Amino acid sequence: MTVRVVVADDQTLVRAGFAGIIRAADGFTVVAEAADGREAVEAARLHRPDVVLMDIRMPVMDGIAATREVTSTTTAKVLVLTTFDVDAYVYEALRAGAGGFVLKDVSPADLLAGIRAVVRGDALLAPTVTRRLIDAFTARPPVPSPDRLGITGRELDVLTLIAAGHTNSEIAARLHITEGTTKTHVSRLLAKLQARDRVHLVLIAHRHGIAPPP
Repeated sequence: MTVRVVVADDQTLVRAGFAGIIRAADGFTVVAEAADGREAVEAARLHRPDVVLMDIRMPVMDGIAATREVTSTTTAKVLVLTTFDVDAYVYEALRAGAGGFVLKDVSPADLLAGIRAVVRGDALLAPTVTRRLIDAFTARPPVPSPDRLGITGRELDVLTLIAAGHTNSEIAARLHITEGTTKTHVSRLLAKLQARDRVHLVLIAHRHGIAPPP
């Protein structure tokens, strides 16, 4: 399967750099580039990409509004590009439906891996930025009991590790269960908490004070 990508960034050189990395990789193609949020939305509707690589600070329509339109009107996933000084915008973009975020200084290998992760429906959360988001934007009420959330104790363990940024294989190793069992717990959490994806699970966990402190 060839992953179809739209690259949206108002800086020509930055946009060209990311597009070049993606075009040079096997199994990826750039179907369009966009210099602002409105162009990104139009490109997503026209070209039906798998992923829109979305900058946040863009003219005409910012990346948050564009993310909201892309995720609500197309089947494309959104991977947000950010720097450390726009954490507030990243948080809003996640709430708007973004599937994850990467820093603009991400390595080519990590960028491609991140795009594939978002296509699979996995969250891509840069751990350093995640910790800052938790610290800056999440009030930390007492951790609720599993019963209050309608989940089991083991599901709470899994949710806590998801919120800390661990993959399924890492969760399985930490809890001494199989990766298949981990996937079952994740699926049940998505259903019980009415979460659209792992990113949404992370936000739910932080909102309820479940995530470990940064």
